Amino acid sequence: MLTPVILSGGSGTRLWPLSRENQPKQLLALTGQHTMLQETARRLGGFDADATICTPTIVVCNNEHRFMVAEQLRAAGIEGAPIVLEPVGRNTAPALALAAHVATQGDADPILLVMPADHVVTDREAFHAAVATGLQAARTGALVTFGIVPSRPETGYGYIRTGSARPDGALALAAFVEKPTLPRAQEYIASGQYLWNSGLFMMRASVWLKALEALQPEMSAACRNALQNGTYDADFVRVDSETFAACPSDSIDYAVMEKLADQPDLGIPGVVVPMSAGWSDVGAWDALWDVMPKDAHGNASHGDTILEGCENSLLYGGERMVAGVGLKNIIVVETPDAVLVADKSRTQDVKKIVTRLKAEGRSLADTHRKIYRPWGWYDSIDFGERFQVKRIVVNPGAKLSLQMHHHRAEHWIVVKGTAEVTNGDKVMLLSENESTYIPLGHVHRLANPGKVPLEIIEVQSGSYLGEDDIVRFEDTYGRAAN
Repeated sequence: MLTPVILSGGSGTRLWPLSRENQPKQLLALTGQHTMLQETARRLGGFDADATICTPTIVVCNNEHRFMVAEQLRAAGIEGAPIVLEPVGRNTAPALALAAHVATQGDADPILLVMPADHVVTDREAFHAAVATGLQAARTGALVTFGIVPSRPETGYGYIRTGSARPDGALALAAFVEKPTLPRAQEYIASGQYLWNSGLFMMRASVWLKALEALQPEMSAACRNALQNGTYDADFVRVDSETFAACPSDSIDYAVMEKLADQPDLGIPGVVVPMSAGWSDVGAWDALWDVMPKDAHGNASHGDTILEGCENSLLYGGERMVAGVGLKNIIVVETPDAVLVADKSRTQDVKKIVTRLKAEGRSLADTHRKIYRPWGWYDSIDFGERFQVKRIVVNPGAKLSLQMHHHRAEHWIVVKGTAEVTNGDKVMLLSENESTYIPLGHVHRLANPGKVPLEIIEVQSGSYLGEDDIVRFEDTYGRAAN
């Protein structure tokens, strides 16, 4: 059996202002109508090498992203996927350990195909062919990584030095190499012995757990105990926070793969499968420009854009029209609350902007103006001293928590759909163009009993309008105070 494992823990700081900590790049539709997470989950569609049975996908993600991940998987038609929640980030090796333990429950021992959620693969047929080759090596007990056949001397990727060919079509893994200087990268390409490090892996679940126990025993124990002390519900696997927080943090490469050559007694070979499948980690805006369709002058665009006399540039519009005149090698990204303008050769430095925003305590590093919740979303469309205006959309059949605020009152106006409103001891139905007033201190709830999205305009007024001014008495999504 083959079990896809999707690691969805990245933050994507170099794709700010579109990617933010509370909605990172893997949860965004950057290259098409589906988000990167959805594209990753759909990537094995049609794979049938040796009539392999693919078991439900396992997703490991940040606890704060759980509802968005679950909703995106549901929308993509991915059913029955266990979603393992990390209370804190500990890099990819512990994340894979959690997934391997989940996969081996009930005495199963599938082969795991480990995929970051934020990569692009444009040639699915070539991807499937590489997976089929890796499957043969993994069945023999090897730890497999996939190396991208390089198209240029890239300094932004790590490399893998390959060894001798194996009968199963894979190559021996000689060494992992850090991101090189340009002259060194040119040497790597000329030698023909180096591949880009893709971050894609394949192995039998028990083999990974054996390797981790031998090479990283503290990490192995922490992950095993965190899962044993965790809880399961209908949608999520929740590991024990305190135990997992004490787990060492390391990547799959550093924790295990790089050490295999020095551990021959372990009996676990490391191998690499070359792959040329239109892969990109979309690590920065120049990488996104690289995989997007372009006009005759090398320009890529998204949204409502107009380009005049521009070359090799990217204009990424959101809600407003973005126009560029005479731009060369420039990135322009527009969101409702921030605009980025960058030299295409300096896109790696965008993360420095995020670092500065965090140092200044500005929420622009973490959240968008539009915030997704398990019941729908809201957009803070205007604010001032003692007031805030929000556009709120509630999904059909969903409802907010039964709650109360100490410092603000609220006015609700129904724009679309039907609202079921709890206001103190009264429950009422409001239709389009009807409204209600929620006094300060009143227990209240908003629900959508209909079959179409409910849209309201909320006007808040009071001395404090922060999101933490909330007391939850009852909540469908497990957020009520104890």
